Amino acid sequence: MKAKTYFITGGLGFIGAHFVHYLHQHEPEAKIVVLDKVTYAAKPERIADLVTQGKAILEEVDIADEKKIDALFQHHQPHVVLNFAAESHVDNSIAGPAVFLETNVKGTFTLLAAARKLWMEESNSLKEEFKSACFYQISTDEVFGSLGKEGAFNEKSNYAPNSPYSASKAAADHWVRSFHHTYGLPTLVSYCSNNFGPHQHNEKLLPTIVRNALAGKSIPIYGSGENVRDWLFVEDHCAAIVRILAKGKRGETYAIGGNNESSNIALCRKLLSLLDTISPRQDGGAYESQIDFVPDRLGHDYRYAIDATKIKTELGWEPKVSFEKALELTLRHYLEVYLSDDNA
Repeated sequence: MKAKTYFITGGLGFIGAHFVHYLHQHEPEAKIVVLDKVTYAAKPERIADLVTQGKAILEEVDIADEKKIDALFQHHQPHVVLNFAAESHVDNSIAGPAVFLETNVKGTFTLLAAARKLWMEESNSLKEEFKSACFYQISTDEVFGSLGKEGAFNEKSNYAPNSPYSASKAAADHWVRSFHHTYGLPTLVSYCSNNFGPHQHNEKLLPTIVRNALAGKSIPIYGSGENVRDWLFVEDHCAAIVRILAKGKRGETYAIGGNNESSNIALCRKLLSLLDTISPRQDGGAYESQIDFVPDRLGHDYRYAIDATKIKTELGWEPKVSFEKALELTLRHYLEVYLSDDNA
């Protein structure tokens, strides 16, 4: 049987790059083609070893560029598209939403159209060589809006995005759904909670906490820090995606959570306490004293939580890495990075 060709968009980003490595480890015979615009959040060094060794191909391209995307589909003939590519920083979406519409919505549409053209004879009829094809959209729990103190999102939750970022992701999800129900394109969508782990971009919460703590700077926490998130270790997320791709029913959606709810301030204090133990301040003080509460983000969602019952019961997946172990692994990575003056 011929090895599958995978298109991984946004494969130079945090989650995408982790998935490129995870896929290669678990399916070494696969042809992996990474499509990435190489924006500020992309880091080619994340997969440079695989590219140098010929185990992955990097194509620098904007997924919203119809002509170039269509040409790449025709050239590489992918069987699977995993769409990680997205502008994802909420603050940036508030300051400049237009690029989120371009990349997250138009880009997803462009990929869907190219996949349909390559894979399908006509509506609801796949070409023989693409019977196992699948378009997998990586979404976010933020498309469901905000929760109160109780309850959790699941696959039946109503969409209620509250930021330009989450609105763009919601729109993209709707396009994926429409291509499945209208044309019969084989699709999957998964909603993940907040990811964390090594190699995350500096702008995200955990790297910001560690970087500023080590530099002796104030550690900014929005509002009172009581906003709650469910934290998912990126390696567990990669394992979930592989499981969904292998066993998930086409046209279905799956919610992926880490079962690690924490307020931002509690997570910050937990991380700083661990940092006190592993790399204490020279003056003997506590890193927690550097916490600085700053004006809250516009439209800041209060709480996200995921009910991952469906993926657990139907597909047999659940997180394997404990929150404490994952947090320590992540912290030790950033210690190595920031104490050696490298970039994350």
